[in-house]
Amino acid sequence: MKVSGIICEYNPFHNGHLHHIQETRRSGATHIAAVMSGSFVQRGETAIIDKLERARLAVRSGADLVIELPVQYSLSSAENFASGAVWLLDSLMAVDELSFGSECGDLEKLISAMEITDRAAAEKADEITSIMEKGYTYPRALSSVVSGIDPSAASIISEPNNMLAIEYLRALRSTNIKPFTISRKGSDHDSSDIKDGFASASLIREKLLSGEDFDKKAYMPDIWADALERAELSGRIAKLDLIERVILYKVRTSSVQEIAQINDVAQGLENRIYGARMADSLEELLYTVKSKRYTMARIRRILLSLVLGITREDMTHMPPYGRILAFNDRGREILARAKGKARIPFGTSLAKLSEKNRFSRRFAELEGRASDLFGLALDTVTSAREDFRAKIMIDLE
Repeated sequence: MKVSGIICEYNPFHNGHLHHIQETRRSGATHIAAVMSGSFVQRGETAIIDKLERARLAVRSGADLVIELPVQYSLSSAENFASGAVWLLDSLMAVDELSFGSECGDLEKLISAMEITDRAAAEKADEITSIMEKGYTYPRALSSVVSGIDPSAASIISEPNNMLAIEYLRALRSTNIKPFTISRKGSDHDSSDIKDGFASASLIREKLLSGEDFDKKAYMPDIWADALERAELSGRIAKLDLIERVILYKVRTSSVQEIAQINDVAQGLENRIYGARMADSLEELLYTVKSKRYTMARIRRILLSLVLGITREDMTHMPPYGRILAFNDRGREILARAKGKARIPFGTSLAKLSEKNRFSRRFAELEGRASDLFGLALDTVTSAREDFRAKIMIDLE
């Protein structure tokens, strides 16, 4: 029995994700445990469809066990996203390796790039700070410094999936889980190109949100294409624009001090957000706050965190439980392997998991808020508190 972990969003699942799972199986994995973002994703957007549906489809597409990444970690930096997900896999005490895609596809080169960037961050901190003071993001400043040390390492960290892979490697250092990477197949991250039937999730989302009629089955497994068709017909495709007024209201009614407490707000960003409170659209708000120093994804994550009330204090505790969203017979075998060894409780009921301790209550409270907000991002609005009444998918076929 070899259990491989995968960290994912499946927003939505496409042929590239299927290739990743298939290659993970070919490498010897008999079981796959996935940690997946829930209602909101790391780009600072709504997930395209409901997390329970995505988890159900993930199990039908090759995963065996799907565990939810808490919302404060899915709406955070790559470092926090990686550390929270790796923590959950490691806490299960049943995972042998972490499988992840990268543009590089070479583990030794990724490890070398990680070591070089770590040294640069420590030894060239003043130089990095000086570049950031000119208005550049930390990743841009770090990449600039690294390019003067090792151009090949700088080239590696310039690719988004390589950077995320490096964050996974950093998080794995405190675990016994082994890393395994495969070359990312098909279109580049955020690309509008289609290569050999592989399209980026960004392109697929763009087509879905624009209402374009396209052949979904050309880019993803049939069950995902059919599920998205049903979601479109039933008004269950989530759109950030549908919660525009909720976001604008929260910004207009928050003080500078309240904004300053939100996770990932730093370097006086609270003043830019507060100063943009007169915006009359989400687009205007985003572009008023945007600068070279702050990426659009970071601003969106912060605005959603403000609505949900996710503060810096909420990032001081690792996930106190693992919430299971879906599993099959092999997933049950993973859980059997973890029984008596797991460091935190794993279960399907958010209500029961919330009763474990005060940290669990807080995590569950934020998750419930996220699901309620997600329900408002649908054309067909869902009722409140659905997350606490949800029925988890058990696939025994």
